[in-house]
Amino acid sequence: MPAYVIAEVEVIDRDAYEDYRGRVPATLAAYGGRFIVRGGTSETLEGAWSPQRVVVIEFPDRASAKAWWASEQYAGAKALRQRSARTELIVVDGV
Repeated sequence: MPAYVIAEVEVIDRDAYEDYRGRVPATLAAYGGRFIVRGGTSETLEGAWSPQRVVVIEFPDRASAKAWWASEQYAGAKALRQRSARTELIVVDGV
């Protein structure tokens, strides 16, 4: 069953975050990850949620998503993201 990493991102250092964005794609391949949404324009339809940036990454399963997030390949990029943005990050099973 596919799983999705969903992130709400508030960028606080644009230059560093752009560096992060350039590093991430190469870390996904080994885990079967691919971007579904990568920061496109969002519009609130209900409620008060108004994220600055939304990212959705699809993986073959939850184990692959968690392995990517904890991997050596992603560690450097993850640390850069954590310094350059405030992020809420979840993994959700698909159907």
